[in-house]
Amino acid sequence: MDAAKLISVAQGQAPADLLLKNARIVNVLSADVHPGDIAILGERIVGIGDYEARRVIDLQGAYVSPGFIDGHMHLESTMLTVAEFAKAVVPLGTTSVVIDPHEIANVMGMDGLRWVFDSCKYMPINLYLMLPSCVPCSDMETAGSRLESYHLEQYFGSKWVLGLAEMMNYPGVLAKDKGVLKKLELGAGKIIDGHAPGLSGKGLCAYVAAGIRSDHECTTLAEAREKLRLGVHIMIREGSTAKNLATLLPLVTPENARRFSLVTDDRHPLDLAEDGHINGVVRSAIRLGLPPVTAIQMVTLNTANYFHMKDLGAIAPGCYADLTIFDNFRNLRILKVLKRGEMVYADGKLARFKGLQVGVLRSSVNVRDLTRERFQVPAAGRRIKVIEVVPGQIVTRKRIEPAPIVDGHAVADPARDLLKIAGVERHQATGNVGLGFVRGFGLRAGAVASSVAHDSHNIIVVGAHDEDMYLAAQEIVRMQGGLVAVAGGRVLKTVPLPIAGLMSDRPIGEVVRDLKELHHHIRRLGCTLHDAFMTMSFLALPVIPELKLTDKGLVDVGEFRIVPLFS
Repeated sequence: MDAAKLISVAQGQAPADLLLKNARIVNVLSADVHPGDIAILGERIVGIGDYEARRVIDLQGAYVSPGFIDGHMHLESTMLTVAEFAKAVVPLGTTSVVIDPHEIANVMGMDGLRWVFDSCKYMPINLYLMLPSCVPCSDMETAGSRLESYHLEQYFGSKWVLGLAEMMNYPGVLAKDKGVLKKLELGAGKIIDGHAPGLSGKGLCAYVAAGIRSDHECTTLAEAREKLRLGVHIMIREGSTAKNLATLLPLVTPENARRFSLVTDDRHPLDLAEDGHINGVVRSAIRLGLPPVTAIQMVTLNTANYFHMKDLGAIAPGCYADLTIFDNFRNLRILKVLKRGEMVYADGKLARFKGLQVGVLRSSVNVRDLTRERFQVPAAGRRIKVIEVVPGQIVTRKRIEPAPIVDGHAVADPARDLLKIAGVERHQATGNVGLGFVRGFGLRAGAVASSVAHDSHNIIVVGAHDEDMYLAAQEIVRMQGGLVAVAGGRVLKTVPLPIAGLMSDRPIGEVVRDLKELHHHIRRLGCTLHDAFMTMSFLALPVIPELKLTDKGLVDVGEFRIVPLFS
């Protein structure tokens, strides 16, 4: 931008390019709402007040806030390509997102990272990246790749890379693991995000002292309060499975609100279509009693300040004209969206954008010697450890239950809501199949399977019968990734995810339609969960307490080791 021209326009000596008249400005700097006109020159706001402009839009009292920013999300969880994601969230007021592509990195390594970088170009949204810090997140599962500090170093010079993504391996931090320390050193000049569920006391102090500055895993007020007091920026997550908003909002006060952001982390396409994106989280926060301007601050200024996003997150002279225009705070219906002074969405229509044609990724589903017998559990005792689902959370509980034994094998018992769970390795054709039991799905018959299983994304299967579990896993292999429901030896519905077994190559409307049909089928099978596939995907994450299952077996996260199924 020509500084002299900007100064001239700001002083009223030359016309602006665009004037938004009769706005109600949501001023996150002064924490109030006031009337005003917003003058824009090129990509930037130049002034608030009475200006001449080549183009004038009368907003007739609509609210104008800075564009919404999602400070922590995994694009892969939307099951959409970058372009389809942009089409979905720009009309919802989102103008910037900070993505951690560790899902595709776990599957495809550097090829996956390059694919994301290329896909993010020429979009009607700012796509910032945090580089994956934990690929894989542990050695208790088989991943498709391993990224060390020297792999990531080449990307740290990009202006679109803000730092190092969530450091899930907090045991590695505390143990002073050399590889972890090298990554922390690499990210020291930027931002390092955290991920330390339940970490407390001196261990937490050490984790924060290592340079880690945020956490999105708080599930209790006590946990969030302790981290807040130690200088951690608290990202309150409201995703498809992990919902912490209602629990944590009481901690937010006018005095400390600047230390919080609202994020989605993992949000499925059905929730994007029905609940929205960050706009939905803001709407929920307001309904729960958070002052509207504070809620807007937590998805604009607070997030921009935390990530050192220069000239984003506020409506003020010199800031980029990333703006969200909406009708009221109750419904938060988005009317128009500007990105860097360009109208990218207006009155129900999204502006056309070209994007970048990216290459096709290789096949990512490689399974060896899968037979029906691999799903059998020979009895080795009378009691078993059971993964208990916690509704609305990604943490689980560990339970000890009597083992249902038939003909010398432990089997599922749907009458007790005790189902079998399997993790099938799909990257290196090792033949690994981890087996366990889970409670909380409610399936009375059949099986469901998915190639989305955080973070290494092996095939995960939950079922009431071994035969159906085998068929479901076979169908995932046949599709080369996706979601499936089967029952009675018949495939009921599939949702193919050919991109790394994580994302669809189809428009969001088709993905949403197929997901609705899939959920209809599993509800008829008795499933009681809001989103069974999102819940199932986190049952394989061995860094989230208490009990999880990988292709290598049952993981006791508290002990951070693989443990026997029978107790």
